[in-house]
Amino acid sequence: MASSLSHSEALSLGALSLACALVLANTLSDGGEGNPVVASLAFSLLAFSSTYALVRWLGNAFMRRGFKGRDLCKLKQTEMPEMMGAVSAMVYLFTLIFFIPWPFYKDIVAATSGGGNRDVMQELEQLASYLSAVLSLQCIVLLGIGDDLFDIRWRHKVLIPAIGSFPMLIVYFVDFGVTQMVVPTPLRPYLGDLFDLGWLYYAYMALLSIFSANSINILAGINGIEVAQSLVIALLIVLNDLLYLLFTPYPHPATDSHLFSLYLLLPFIGVSVALLKHNWYPAKVFVGDTYCYFAGMVFAVDGILGHFSKTLILLLLPQAFNFVYSAPQLFKLVPCPRHRLPHFNARSGLLECSRVEFKKPLARPIAASLKLLHRLRMLDVETNEQGEIASSSNFTIINLWLVWFGPMREDRLAMGLLAFQTAVGLCGLLIRHRLALLVFTQDNNDNW
Repeated sequence: MASSLSHSEALSLGALSLACALVLANTLSDGGEGNPVVASLAFSLLAFSSTYALVRWLGNAFMRRGFKGRDLCKLKQTEMPEMMGAVSAMVYLFTLIFFIPWPFYKDIVAATSGGGNRDVMQELEQLASYLSAVLSLQCIVLLGIGDDLFDIRWRHKVLIPAIGSFPMLIVYFVDFGVTQMVVPTPLRPYLGDLFDLGWLYYAYMALLSIFSANSINILAGINGIEVAQSLVIALLIVLNDLLYLLFTPYPHPATDSHLFSLYLLLPFIGVSVALLKHNWYPAKVFVGDTYCYFAGMVFAVDGILGHFSKTLILLLLPQAFNFVYSAPQLFKLVPCPRHRLPHFNARSGLLECSRVEFKKPLARPIAASLKLLHRLRMLDVETNEQGEIASSSNFTIINLWLVWFGPMREDRLAMGLLAFQTAVGLCGLLIRHRLALLVFTQDNNDNW
């Protein structure tokens, strides 16, 4: 890939950066009153410019250090920089740190002046949550870089997000300590309005962090899919935030939570769009596992500290389906090849579902299950002359899409999966804000 920006790219990014700097200076001149969202937008555009330029400038340096790979889904498998998601992650972390004075400076000054105002102390709780989010994201980025460097085995790295979630969980315990769930209306005569989960709630949050980070990592393998699915999820969460911020009267119980969510997500969208410009088909860089862990942890932190984790789960349903569908291979019930990427047909230039070969006869219950999935069109199974299963398509939603719709070009495959992600996410928001009223008394901020 080219290691320098073109003249037009340099001018465009320079003009955008200058405009953002002027906007930030203007918010400071106004004392910052009511402008944190504007400042966050400006920082997000600065993050886009920085990431776009750094990915271009650092690509060849990464390759010289050995961080490179080949695109196995192309006829010409040229080497390209790998692990570039670490660049976007670092830009994101610096952006969050530099942004701190805008939403929190006045509260910090008031709190340290000796006033002891209770409202100010509540604002400092938000700052503590924000800093714990930064710490958790820093942990996950470091652990993700370690995975990219040393290629940690799946059974070991599955717990990496749980380690990264410790700072967030500790601050949640100190500042909130809320471990109650709202009970659905039909169960309230038996359980009451609220049900206390105790320590199980912290286990739930840790498991959500593990699932969110690894689910992005599992749904991967074609150009742009890791970053693009993360962008779709982030934009759907922003849409959910705006439903509270724009269409509910102020003050609303959820206002601060959803502003907090915007502060985390807008810079994430900025760095991800810049990375996607280089990673979309035909890709010029690979993002690496660092980006997958980082993106998933952004969603987990955002959903937990923003108090809308039920909504987050609805938006991650395609990733949940992919995890359950992949489980037979992930847990070695059937053989799992190292790479489950779609197979590139050099003659047609299209991707086909990749297959796993069964060298030994499968146990009868497993064979019967695979044949049932084949009849349901959830798997493509081939049998030998004895009627034994000889091979099947690999257990990923990417391969399943090719089973359903046949061979297709890589970018069309990615677009189809993204359309599915978007449709499921919009249905999830509809369920959250409309159908949820059938089992809950009101559509308020999540405390679950």
